Amino acid sequence: MSTFTQAPHKLLVIPGPIEVTDEVLYANAHPSVSHTAPDFIPVFGDCIRMLRDILYTTTAQPFIISGSGTLGWDQVASNLVEPGENALVLNSGYFGDSFSECLRIYGANVDEVHAAFGTVASLSLVEKALKSRKYKILAFTHVDTSTGVLSDAKAIAEVVQRVSPATLVVCDGVCSVASEEIRMDAWGLDVVLTAIRRQLSLSDEGCPRDVLLRSWKKWLPIMQAYEKGAPSYFATPPVNLIYAFNESLTQITKRSPSLEERFQLHREASKRIKDTVAELGLKQLALDPAHAANGMTAVYFPAGLGAADVLPRLAKRNVLVAGGLHKDAKERYFRIGHMGVTVTDKQRGDIDTVITALKESIAEAKASQNVVENRARYYPALFPPRACDSHGARQCMSCRPPSPANTQYRAPVAVAARRRDSAFRKRGDRGERTLATPSDAMTSHVQHSCIMDNLIQGHS
Repeated sequence: MSTFTQAPHKLLVIPGPIEVTDEVLYANAHPSVSHTAPDFIPVFGDCIRMLRDILYTTTAQPFIISGSGTLGWDQVASNLVEPGENALVLNSGYFGDSFSECLRIYGANVDEVHAAFGTVASLSLVEKALKSRKYKILAFTHVDTSTGVLSDAKAIAEVVQRVSPATLVVCDGVCSVASEEIRMDAWGLDVVLTAIRRQLSLSDEGCPRDVLLRSWKKWLPIMQAYEKGAPSYFATPPVNLIYAFNESLTQITKRSPSLEERFQLHREASKRIKDTVAELGLKQLALDPAHAANGMTAVYFPAGLGAADVLPRLAKRNVLVAGGLHKDAKERYFRIGHMGVTVTDKQRGDIDTVITALKESIAEAKASQNVVENRARYYPALFPPRACDSHGARQCMSCRPPSPANTQYRAPVAVAARRRDSAFRKRGDRGERTLATPSDAMTSHVQHSCIMDNLIQGHS
């Protein structure tokens, strides 16, 4: 066992890439060897076998191909669907949009069953679509990281098998494998795509996948040869990443906690994060708790606050989360990843760190917001109304017209502002100063904040 430890760094809790163990990172630093070296071949072969264990399959043929997780879409589109054939995509967010676009680029006729924002595709609509025409494949995103919504892979596969058994079921599991249960054989999933930089805890990506019919002809003998312990060549695999991948898979399949225990740990961590979100009065994008992912949580910002108010405060506390992604609301929410070693190694205390940082950051952001709103309430001359389309029904104070009841506090503004020439204009030879127009005064209100704070405290 190596004594290597990672350098201190901010805690990365986005929906991928994620934190990795010291052992995985050390394995990635393995000396460079040939992809046909006798020592490397069994390492690659073991990865293929362990992938089957994670997906609960004995019949699928894993493919390990280097590239971004989106390479999985290209593999499906170029191998399983001919130009002019029909594909049905269950669209629950950003990645449903992208999967559909990829299939269209390769020439497929794509129909979509759209889920309402924050929900999953209706199974009744899926069944209706399958009855309306013949589809070569049905593709869905198991966890769409743009919304944090978890689709029911088992139920979807059951509908396809009952209504259109010839249709291939393709599951995009980039953000679900090893944090959400996936049973390929028992559920009847034909293809599962994933990226090993997420729940599998590796710092770069690859796309293990199942193969059917005549697909992946050139890669099939390569994977079969490595699994049998023989060298073969079509394209060079990322050798060092395979060493790291092997270590990660070994931790998942052969060490404690077991795979079943990992699923439970992800459920527990997810509940803690989501309970904290509710405690803070925040809302999730996922409308139904039954369809909320266990490896991540998408959270709306508090009313009147945005990414600039919350994310830097989390980063100041050494916690890095992700901003929004969905086109309909990307400025209104943020995303927390809770998967892999962050969840499975409780001694690290990562979930505690995230919860503490979240509570402190939200409280600090709200306190800062209150100061700004108080300034706007008591000093409307310095905070004129402006258009605001980002806060929904509840506009922030700086966006509201000043209340007539607050006009009595305009005098203290003038008194306080007399101490700064920038907001005043000289009048007459005596050098007398008077408050300029509100737009002029606006330029200096930030510099005068300490003075206004004192006045606010006097009126609060």
